[in-house]
Parts: sequence; C-alpha cells; structure tokens
Amino acid sequence: MNTIIVGLQWGDEGKGKIVDFLTETADVVIRGQGGNNAGHTVIAQGTKYVLHLLPSGILWDDKINVIGNGVVVDPVGLVAEIQKVEGQGVSITEDKLFISDRAHVVLPFHKELDAAREIALGDQKIGTTKRGIGPTYADKVNRCGLRMADLLDKEFTTAQITRRLVDANEVLAKYDLPTFEAAQVIEEVYTAFERLGPHVTNTIPILHKAWKSGQTLLFEGAQGTLLDIDFGTYPFVTSSNTTAGGSCTGSGLPPTAVQRVIGVCKAYTTRVGSGPFPTDDEGLSEYLHGLGREFGATTGRPRGCGWLDTVLLRFACMVNGVTDLAVTNLDGLDAYDTMQICVAYDVDGVRHELPPADRSAWEKARPIYETLTGWKTDTTGCKSFNELPEQAKAYLKRLSELCDAPVSFVGVGPDRAQTLVV
Repeated sequence: MNTIIVGLQWGDEGKGKIVDFLTETADVVIRGQGGNNAGHTVIAQGTKYVLHLLPSGILWDDKINVIGNGVVVDPVGLVAEIQKVEGQGVSITEDKLFISDRAHVVLPFHKELDAAREIALGDQKIGTTKRGIGPTYADKVNRCGLRMADLLDKEFTTAQITRRLVDANEVLAKYDLPTFEAAQVIEEVYTAFERLGPHVTNTIPILHKAWKSGQTLLFEGAQGTLLDIDFGTYPFVTSSNTTAGGSCTGSGLPPTAVQRVIGVCKAYTTRVGSGPFPTDDEGLSEYLHGLGREFGATTGRPRGCGWLDTVLLRFACMVNGVTDLAVTNLDGLDAYDTMQICVAYDVDGVRHELPPADRSAWEKARPIYETLTGWKTDTTGCKSFNELPEQAKAYLKRLSELCDAPVSFVGVGPDRAQTLVV
C-alpha cells in the first residue's frame, strides 16, 4: 500500500518519526516539496538524527530515497547534512539516494533575499527560516531559476547566475545586506555539486518502475497543511503545496499511485513564526518549554504551544483526503487534570467550524472549547494502545470524531519504539 505522510498543523508534528516507523515496510521513501527549511527529528536506537532535505528512509540500509522535482535543493546545505549523517555512521551511496534533475537550486544569494524580504515587511514579517526557500520558488515561477540539470552545463549556469545577481545585489544593497560575486557563488555551488552529481538523475522512471513492479512507496511530507500556499493561513505560509497533492506533483507520480494518506498531528497545537494562532496558551507553552520540548529542529526557536484545534484539523483532513490519523506527543499532556479541545471559532458572534479565508476574521476568532478530563499518568512506558489510560483513549476518540478520521497511530515519546499501533 502506497502512503502519503502529511502534516495537519503548522509543521513540527512529528512526521519524521512516523515516516521512520513506516519505512520498515516500505521500499522507496520520497520527498516531494519544500527545502531545508523543514526539520525532521528521528531518534532510532538511542541516536538522534536531524534531517532537513534527506528523506527519513536514509537511516535504513536497504531503502531507496528520492528527493523529487518539487523540492528546492540547497547544494551546500545538503552536502553538510550528508556529511553529518555519515559521521553518525549512516552510509549514503549512489544507489541509495537519488536527486531529481528537475529540482530547483537554492543559491547562496537566495538566503539573503529571504532576509531582505523580511526586513521590508517590518512588523508584518512572515517569520521565515531565511533558508532562501521563498525566493527560489519565486524564481521557479518567474521562469528564471536554475535546476539541478542546469549545473551540468557550467557555462550556462555561470551566465544565468551573473545575470540574476544584477537584480539580486541591487535589492541586497538597499537593505545593507551582503552582496555577491558570481565567481564566489559558482565556486560554492560547484564544490557541493562535486559531491551531489553522482546522485542527480531523472527520478521519474525510477519511481514509475518501482510503482509498476509493486514496490511500496512512502511519500514524506514537509511542513504542514496550515503552511500550504493555497490552504494555509495565508500569507503566513510557506511557498509550496504541503498537502497530499503536492506529493504527486512534486514526484511525478499520479494520484492513482496512492492508496492511503496518513495525517500527522500533535495531541495539542504548536506554531513557530508569525501568523494567527487562536488556541495559543502561555501556560501550556511554559510547561512544555520547561520540559525542554518544543524547540525548532531547524532554527532552535521556541514554538508557541496551545490546545488542540480541531477547526484546523477538520479542514486539513478534508483537503488531504486523510484516511488515518497519527497523533504524536500524547505524553505532553500527561500532567494535566483537564485539557481543552477547540471545536469551533466565534467570529463576531458567528460560529465557524472551518477556518476562514478572510484575514481580518483571524484577528477576531475566539476558540470555543470542550473540556475533557486528563489522565494524570505517565504514558511513555505504554507498549500498546490498550495500556493507555481510559481518559487518554477518550481524548483520542473525541479527536477522531471531530476530525472524521480514525486514529491509527499514537506517539508517547520520541523514540521509534514509542509508537503505538491502534
């Protein structure tokens, strides 16, 4: 059964762990969108791995890993990531990792352009990771970007970068940010490309061959539904389609290749960066941060934390066609006597059970809560779903009812072994 793993919140839901857990029965793991602005943390056999561009299947010896055409690839960042993972004992060979020759390239100056845009927005800034993702996707849409295949022609690449830098440096100088020489950019990119070149290929026939031969495909989503450029809390979103459809367009595989969509969410809600967050709760944030939890894998920034928001989850399940839910971090609520679940918003006295598109409505949205009884029990040692406290099962049942999707996996800790199958 071919499966898409997708985040249902603002990212950071624990998708990497679920992908890693399901990779055991998969043959191919595919990243189809985003860039190294995403961070997936996987803890396997006591070792912590932080992945940004590499699919989580890279931690397994016998899996094929594909970075698809919909991903924007920072060559320098990817090489650094490969070196770090190899330093932890993971082998990355030419037959284990394939990079689409149609994937667009994040260039060094894209990161500074990202910073320039945030400065220009002032107090309306998006809160990006400044990894150059937005400017790279903008170049892609404006048809002036470079793809991995273009790096095979150094003369062409040099001319394109030189031409692009004329406009880029003008913008950077305006905001007193570092400017670039074409030779400097070329050297950085090609030093990295020497390491990546053997992995770059047309990945579409590789994936179609795997599909047609009956191999099991696992699509690893990045970020989350609420950051989707179309369906997220616009304009506080990323620059790609982070929903299930993005996995297809970002890999070259059709929707008919997919049988299951697993939506991953935390048992509560978190958000990093700017934008609306109706269920934000300072007390819950302080509690989780005090445990050393909820800090970004990419930036280290503390995440805002709040109660579970099923208005957003309900919508996310709809647009992704979720067939199964994976609820992570249930243990984060172990200490609470009671907890809240947001079931609707009040906007100027009108009840909303789906998120509004109107930006001004977000400023007035007030959560309507149901209160549930907590379990006040450490769940991290549970080895099966049946071992969970009855109140925890009731919480998950209510979550499932409100989202109209069954809970199939429950996370009670960061380790691979702390994933319960329902």
